[in-house]
Amino acid sequence: MTIKEISDKHHVSQTTLRYYENIGIISPVTRKNGIRDYQDSDEKAIETVLKMRKAGLSLKSIERYLSYKNDGEASHTKRIEILKRERESLMRRKHEIEGYLEHLEWKIRELSESSNN
Repeated sequence: MTIKEISDKHHVSQTTLRYYENIGIISPVTRKNGIRDYQDSDEKAIETVLKMRKAGLSLKSIERYLSYKNDGEASHTKRIEILKRERESLMRRKHEIEGYLEHLEWKIRELSESSNN
């Protein structure tokens, strides 16, 4: 796949893909006649990075996780620790968002009731 095809399919800019490659978040992509030629393994790596970003992980955390991943089984504990920390962070954010949603629901009910009077 070309960078445009990957970009369109995963709704990420070509600039972002190039940036991730430049900083080592994704491995350098092989080129055919100077054009990036993404393989299935490249796409899977990109999907992992994008999901981690959408979950709120920083590029530094992703980079650390991926560097440990390259160490194989010896780094399972370190990768698990990173993922657990990030899960806890997401759970805190989820709790905050639920509170915001409850407030909005209350406000909607309050306004709806006052407009019915």
